[in-house]
Amino acid sequence: MSRAMTDEPVIRVVDLRKVLGSTVVLDAVNLEVRAGEAVAILGANGAGKTTLLRILATLCRPTRGSAIVAGFDSARDPARVRAQVGFVGHGTLVYDGLTALENLRFWSVLAGLSVDATRLRAVLAMVDLDGVAEDRARSFSAGMKRRLALARALVGTPRILLLDEPFASLDQRASKWLENHLQEFKSGGGTVVLVTHSFGRGLDVADRIAILSGGRVAADVPRAHLSGDDVGRLYALHTEDAP
Repeated sequence: MSRAMTDEPVIRVVDLRKVLGSTVVLDAVNLEVRAGEAVAILGANGAGKTTLLRILATLCRPTRGSAIVAGFDSARDPARVRAQVGFVGHGTLVYDGLTALENLRFWSVLAGLSVDATRLRAVLAMVDLDGVAEDRARSFSAGMKRRLALARALVGTPRILLLDEPFASLDQRASKWLENHLQEFKSGGGTVVLVTHSFGRGLDVADRIAILSGGRVAADVPRAHLSGDDVGRLYALHTEDAP
């Protein structure tokens, strides 16, 4: 657990409920995440993991309850929440017709960030894409597009990272970089919530594991001292989607 962690939650989810049509996706979800802490969200398909992440990122609104992010309500004050958050969804949302640099510049404008080319190139270098800054994204592999999406999340120096399957499509080198970056981010007081189906590297950066089942938090346990097999057994205990 990071020494930068504090007692005051940076993210506080209270009695969160989300209904889509006749389907209850989330029901009475409560979760707190502090500065310097990473929480990995596990659960079967349809458990509500991505929906929870999207509510925290202000991309959808809860039916009931609240999600307070960096002191602001995600539904009532989304602009202030977005200023604190770097979000990478399951889809990379990369524009194939733009270069890597143009993608970052476009996203920066949409986010209302005033960022010069030096900063954008520095972020591309962080994800090892500086050598293809002027190449169009249509030529990129799935892993390169994932790294470009991660670069987008880092442009505004966020306090909070919300990541949906961040290690998907990454090779060993890129996975190691991301793991190291997330550890450094936590050490500096950053907060991480990541959704993953992997019981491997994605969990190595987690301080806690929260398992969603039936739209509820079925378990919320410290990651320390849990082996991969322990996590698998805990997951199987609380879901019908055993690995």
